Amino acid sequence: MRSITVSGAQVVQYQPRPPSPWGEGAPQGRERGKSPPVPSETQHRNINRARAFRRRQTPAEARLWSRLRNGNLMGVKFRRQVPIGPYIVDFASRSARVVVEADGGQHADMEEEDLRRTAFLESRGYTVLRFWNHYILKETDAVMEVIGEAVHWGIHPDNPVNHP
Repeated sequence: MRSITVSGAQVVQYQPRPPSPWGEGAPQGRERGKSPPVPSETQHRNINRARAFRRRQTPAEARLWSRLRNGNLMGVKFRRQVPIGPYIVDFASRSARVVVEADGGQHADMEEEDLRRTAFLESRGYTVLRFWNHYILKETDAVMEVIGEAVHWGIHPDNPVNHP
């Protein structure tokens, strides 16, 4: 576990991304000439829910999205409201293997579910960063600094995950 302190306040704890669960030499994307797998009914439902979430984002999500979109952060592409397994995450960079969650007040009562969700995402090789909405709105630059550090490590050549 790693704590990051920005502007004198502890912002987030996260564990650096573990090696790929698929091991070295895992295929990067689908093979040529092969069709992508047909999405299941659950995946279709998640895709439709993600589209609905994109239409009604919170002010904190809108603020983060304005900073993450179009490769604004170190040239790394982020997507918003991304289905990953059974979950829909607020923001994800597949290349840096970073997930950013903007948590509203409802998450205060969902600690156990959030832990399960984080464990699932980490098992898929993602670093998960969680920020409270009010903190995103008050300390946007500090939040972006933490995300930038995670992205930097995610794409850094010395990161063992980046050596297939």
